[in-house]
Amino acid sequence: MTHLNVLREGNGPIVVLSHALGCDLHMWDGVAEQLARAHTVLRYDHRNHGKSEVVAGPLTMQTLADDVAELIVRETGGEPVHFVGLSMGGMTAQALAPKHPQLLRSVVIANSSSHYPDQAPWRTRVETVQAQGVAAIAPGAVGRWLTPEYASTPEGAEAARKLTETLVANDAASYIASCHAVAAIDFRESNRSIAVPTLVIAGKRDEATPPAMSEAMAAAIPGSRLATIDAAHLTAVERPVEFSQLLVDFWRSL
Repeated sequence: MTHLNVLREGNGPIVVLSHALGCDLHMWDGVAEQLARAHTVLRYDHRNHGKSEVVAGPLTMQTLADDVAELIVRETGGEPVHFVGLSMGGMTAQALAPKHPQLLRSVVIANSSSHYPDQAPWRTRVETVQAQGVAAIAPGAVGRWLTPEYASTPEGAEAARKLTETLVANDAASYIASCHAVAAIDFRESNRSIAVPTLVIAGKRDEATPPAMSEAMAAAIPGSRLATIDAAHLTAVERPVEFSQLLVDFWRSL
């Protein structure tokens, strides 16, 4: 069993937060602060990220989904949870929901994709990291994560600094393995079999996973809902109060 670093806060219905590629559980600081007032919030580092175990070798999104399925059973005794994933976390959600529906009360897929038709950007990113290390892709990545307006505020500048620090700390080989896992996703058919209540969240100014990707997921997942936030890729960092309110409103409606 892969050791995953977990942080547990609050009390109430259980929410699991799954972060983006190259980030760690602190990506959720603002959202966790909001949700922990009325929920038990479990946030974790994916394998090869943060303080979780580094596991050498190839990686698939299904492996990340199985990791968190084990975590849910261990932390809750199998009690169903509200699962919230952003970007790579949203891909984890798409792998988790069809295979482990009994563990889920609902799923939120934020700033994510079900498929990448163009593999070239991922090949370029991997080649750059292989040649120059993770630091070489950090400015471009963080630049896509936050809008320039937010990044120019004191709060946004501090968020960008922390995100950059976390990203650069990633082991290059582990980051590359995660890139391959993300690039290889194809949930276009399996999303049609997701039977748990699902909310899809898009960032209106998200260049990494544009709104059209969220629209495609929402169209495929039966009964799902689509919401938008006026932010870039890391909507949960840039607009944590608004993001959290979307979640709470969704859960109340179930």
